[in-house]
This record gives sequence, structure tokens and C-alpha cells, in this order.
Amino acid sequence: MKVGVLALQGDVPEHLAALGAVLHGDDIVPVRTPEDLAEAEALFMPGGESTTIARLLVQGGLWNPIADRLKSGMPTLATCAGLILLSHELVPSLSGLDPPTFDVLNVQVRRNDYGSQGESFEAPIRVEGLIGGPFPGVFIRSPRIHSVGEGVSPFAWHGSEVVGVRSGMIWGLCFHPELSGDPRIHRMFLESAHQALKVPISGATGPRRRRR
Repeated sequence: MKVGVLALQGDVPEHLAALGAVLHGDDIVPVRTPEDLAEAEALFMPGGESTTIARLLVQGGLWNPIADRLKSGMPTLATCAGLILLSHELVPSLSGLDPPTFDVLNVQVRRNDYGSQGESFEAPIRVEGLIGGPFPGVFIRSPRIHSVGEGVSPFAWHGSEVVGVRSGMIWGLCFHPELSGDPRIHRMFLESAHQALKVPISGATGPRRRRR
């Protein structure tokens, strides 16, 4: 299974490293063009600056191809900024500079609602179906999920707050699993994508090479 990482801005190296722990390097595709996207059977959308990522998606001709793949059910895991871009509706942020969204996750989200860069924190996250205990959640200028609509299921919680949702094989997280040093969520998503797509998923053995 070829797995893409949207590689325009944000936590791209961290996602590549997390995937490198569970996949062969040749199965990881940094996605910068529509041609790169066409290679990928599943997609990771990293944390970063959502307005910048949205602008680069449009400029690079990727917005419409990704929208089409999302609507066709492409397995996608989106973290932080990625969740913002997948959401149905954004609660207006203080800056007023909110990006357009793909509207494929029926949730209402507000950007940076967990605080500024200086208010970043780590906290244990309860993830449904995750083996090995709580997940080390990293929150950096993270969005907050204000409401969850029809067709979307919560599957991760910080205390009583929902911080992870999914609709079919489209997953969205408020926090940054790519910054945790723990590949369990990446592995869990890939195993689910494998089942959904019914294609082989290769394991990482020996030295890993990444495409650039």
C-alpha cells in the first residue's frame, strides 16, 4: 500500500519518521503535486498552518484532486491543521483569517482554541481500540472540536473532551501524534486502511529509505 504525506508545510518530516517506523520507505510518498497524489492509496495531512496549507493546495493544483479523492473515500488521517481543513464548519477565530475547508468531516472546529504556542502542553489521551494504554497527546496551537454531527464518531478523548473523530476511513485529530515519538496511532490507522482497501501493507525491516 502506497501512503502519501501532504508535504507542502508543517510537520512533514515528523510524519515521515512516524511512518518510517511501520512501513518500508519505498511505500511512503511525499505529496507535492497531483501526480504524487495519484500514487497514494491513503493520505496523511500534517499539522502546520492551516491557512498557508490551504493557499499552497490551491496554488499547486492539489485542492480539487484531494477533494475528489476524499469524496471517493480515500483513507485519510488529518492532524491539527489537517483536521481544520477537513471540517464541515469553523467557529470564527480571533484573527478572522480562517481557511476554506473540504467539508468531509461533520464537525465544528475552532482554530488555536487550546491556546497559543506558549500554552502548548502534553496530556494522556484515551484512544478507543488502542493497545498499550493512553497515548501521549501533544497539543500545539491545536484546534478544539466544538460539536460532532451526524455520521461522525468520536474515538479519542482528553478527559471528557473529544479530540479525535472519524467518519468511515477519514480520521481527524486535534493533537499531534507525529510529535509524540509513539507510532501506535499511525499503525492503527494503516491497519484500518489496509482492511478497508484490502491491499497488502508492508512492514519496515532493516534500513529505511524515503523518497524526496
